[in-house]
Amino acid sequence: MSPRDYYEILSVSRDADGRAIKSAYRKLAVKYHPDRNPGDREAESKFKEAAAAYAVLSDADKRARYDRFGHGGVAGGPAGFDPDTFGDFADILGDFFGHGFGDLFGGRRRAGGPRPGADLRYELALDLEEAAFGVDRQLEIPRLETCGACSGSGGAEGSQPVTCSACGGRGQVRVTQGFFAVARTCPQCRGEGSVVTRPCPDCRGAGRVEKRRQVGITVPPGVDTGTRLRRAGEGEHGRRGGPPGDLYVDVVVRRHETLERHGPDVLSKREVSFPEAVLGAQLVVATLHGETELEIPPGTEHGAYFRLKRQGIERLDGRGRGDHVVQVEVKVPHPRDLDEERLELIQRWAELDGSSVRGRRVLDKVRDLFG
Repeated sequence: MSPRDYYEILSVSRDADGRAIKSAYRKLAVKYHPDRNPGDREAESKFKEAAAAYAVLSDADKRARYDRFGHGGVAGGPAGFDPDTFGDFADILGDFFGHGFGDLFGGRRRAGGPRPGADLRYELALDLEEAAFGVDRQLEIPRLETCGACSGSGGAEGSQPVTCSACGGRGQVRVTQGFFAVARTCPQCRGEGSVVTRPCPDCRGAGRVEKRRQVGITVPPGVDTGTRLRRAGEGEHGRRGGPPGDLYVDVVVRRHETLERHGPDVLSKREVSFPEAVLGAQLVVATLHGETELEIPPGTEHGAYFRLKRQGIERLDGRGRGDHVVQVEVKVPHPRDLDEERLELIQRWAELDGSSVRGRRVLDKVRDLFG
């Protein structure tokens, strides 16, 4: 079966200019791309057809040969596809699928040019009090810095880097895998495009050395686990004059012994006696901001909540401070903890209330058992 006409595949006329051809290919590439049609063999076939047609019609020399001799004039790769022109495909598809597509398939980049340094991440553990009120910390950060001996060139004094023979200075080599030509970082120059003949003795040709740096950071009040703080320019140094990366500090707040955090609010549990719950009481509650009095009304039930306004944690967005919430736990005494007088009072209460309770003999046995 003879291959389809390339102009027909792209739905363009034979006198179409380069812009029209590129536009037609874009539409087909996006429509039939395998990522958008997983498992669809027909879409995959149409995508390959469009790519092969564009590879020929976008190149002036190949197009001229195709117009004169047909498919026989451009045979050389799969359906006339030339891996060396695949940078154009990466540029086009990168507009729709992101820059990662261009990197994967050999999108053009400048080898040996400035490269930004990598970002660094540091996990900072804080107590609840530090997270609530903020704190200044000094962090010791290991990072790669520009080698002072060679100023980042990687070469010994007086030496000059030479163009990499494996990639011709491009920093990438292309490997054909079926239909696609996949670009990979050159293993010989590691993507630099050049190699050092006499390495710097201090950095051994890397151009950077690892150092430990003290970085100060101010933690604002109200941070919580998951809060990320950024220090611009405190990441690893760039290469060949590239900008440094950033330092990201991820906050982790330790658990508190008695306080439980819920966003800007703080929860604590306060045990009260049975008489306090029945008659009401004036309690003293320990908050992050010091001791505060809390009045509970008569008839307070077990599990009841009371709110102390603005005794919680500052909100990061500046909308004020949260509250301290107190949950009351009514303590029910065990018979073994009660003396004779209290047992008699409770027994009398039960009789007045008409409650069905165990007799004194049973209670005495319980006291003897646990006493």
